[in-house]
Amino acid sequence: MPIKVQNDLPAKEILENENIFVMDENRAMHQDIRPLQVCILNLMPVKQDTELQLLRALSNTPLQVDVTFLMVTSHVSLNTSANHLNRFYTTFEEIRDRRFDGLIITGAPVEDITFEEVDYWDEVCTIMDWAEEHVTSTLHICWGAQAGFYHYYGIQKRLLPEKLFGLYSHKVQNRKVPLVRGFDDYFLAPHSRHTETPAAEIHKCDKITVLAESEEAGVFLAYAENGKKIFINGHPEYDRYTLDAEYKRDLAKGLPIHIPRNYYPNDDPTQKPHLQWRSHSNNLYTNWLDYYVYQATPYDLDKSSPAMWI
Repeated sequence: MPIKVQNDLPAKEILENENIFVMDENRAMHQDIRPLQVCILNLMPVKQDTELQLLRALSNTPLQVDVTFLMVTSHVSLNTSANHLNRFYTTFEEIRDRRFDGLIITGAPVEDITFEEVDYWDEVCTIMDWAEEHVTSTLHICWGAQAGFYHYYGIQKRLLPEKLFGLYSHKVQNRKVPLVRGFDDYFLAPHSRHTETPAAEIHKCDKITVLAESEEAGVFLAYAENGKKIFINGHPEYDRYTLDAEYKRDLAKGLPIHIPRNYYPNDDPTQKPHLQWRSHSNNLYTNWLDYYVYQATPYDLDKSSPAMWI
């Protein structure tokens, strides 16, 4: 799939060097096709890393995707330059009258405090409410998933005894659901978090269907309203070295951290980590775009016709 981005976005050159099809604005204007409009609410501190990871994850179908990066205005980013944000990001006020085929709400490093203590919580809630009428399908990732479970269903997160950190095995449930089409029975995915939404509480909610779960890491993948809301309690979009960088960062800060599970060969941090989750990550994002965005969205986004859910 060609990802349509601004000509000078720094991630564009990196993706092209990885042989990923990235379409600039000039070429996209000459294609007689309506691109999917996907908005990414990027709440991660180093936004360029998340941009690259998500653009890579969205790059594996024949569909053209036009990405809009969204930032919150109720929080000042300390790890991404104002110049980058001004050039490549928009605010909710600038898009609130638009409609999107898909919305991604990323994770955020605010797990250790309550949702209401997060300075941009009200703004995120406003965006989630807005998505009900303006977005065909919303993908909630990690803290974004916890936020969705809490905001929509009142399911509170809880603190874990230690950081859930590494690669964990998950078993596919409800195999006939298109979101897990093409998955193996078991697959690995990265986790990096201090909190969880309790699996028992998710299962108790009859509005949510669990699609993949781990004995160690809990619910990984779930959806509601036939895919209008999708929740990922992990980071399948992570690069090979993301957990490695987090591990070494925490060590340097003197924070309590264990070696990422099932990540380094022989648990040796001096060795190159094995990349064992990329194919399922690609499959997940491709299935989302194909079955829950492209197949469900109206051709004319400006019309308020209901999505044709599969």
